Amino acid sequence: MSLFEDTYRTIAAPAEGLFKDKGSKFIAYAYPLTDEKAVKEKVAVLKSMHPKARHHCWAYRLTPDRTIFRINDDGEPSGTAGRPILNTLLSYDVTNVLVVVVRYFGGTLLGVPGLIHAYKTATQEALAVADIVELTVNDVYRIAFGYEHLNAIMRIVKEENLTVLKQDFDNHCTMDVEIRQLQVARTLGRLEKVEGITIAFVRRA
Repeated sequence: MSLFEDTYRTIAAPAEGLFKDKGSKFIAYAYPLTDEKAVKEKVAVLKSMHPKARHHCWAYRLTPDRTIFRINDDGEPSGTAGRPILNTLLSYDVTNVLVVVVRYFGGTLLGVPGLIHAYKTATQEALAVADIVELTVNDVYRIAFGYEHLNAIMRIVKEENLTVLKQDFDNHCTMDVEIRQLQVARTLGRLEKVEGITIAFVRRA
C-alpha cells in the first residue's frame, strides 16, 4: 500500500467454490478475517464438517497494507496447496481474507501441476462469487471535552461524516470516533480548535 493509499479490497461475507478432477473434490471456503486467532477455529469447524476429507489446506492475508500472510499445505506436497491459494488472493488483490480448501481424495493422484491447478481453481470459484468490497483504512481517536462543547463536537462529527463507536455524555464527555486516514489531519485540525478538548489515538481500525 502506497503512502497515500487508504483503501483495500476484502470480502463482505463468506463464500464457497467447488472444483472436481479425476474423482477428487476440492471445496473452497472463503471467510472475511480480521484476526489470526480465528484461523484455527474456522479450520476446526471445517474439519468437524468434513471428517472424511483427506486435507484441509489454507492461506490468508491480513492487514490493509497486506503484509501479513501464511500458508498451510496440510500434508499435500510442499507448494501445491497453500501457495496456489495465496497466489489467488494476491491476483484478486484482497486482504483480511482466509481461504480453506477441503479435499476429498478420489483415488487418482493428480501430480504437482494438477494439485496446483485444483487448489487455485477452487479458490477462484469461491472468490468469483464473493462480494468483494473496497474499504477505507481508518484510525480511531478518543475525544474528551466538557458538556458545553457537545454541540460544536457533534457538528464536526456530522460534517466530517465520522463514525461514532462509543460515547459517554456526562459533565465530562468522551467519544470514540473512526476517521478515514486521508481525513485525519483536516478533522483533528478542526477538533483542536474547540477549547478544552483532548484527543488521543486509540488504534487503527
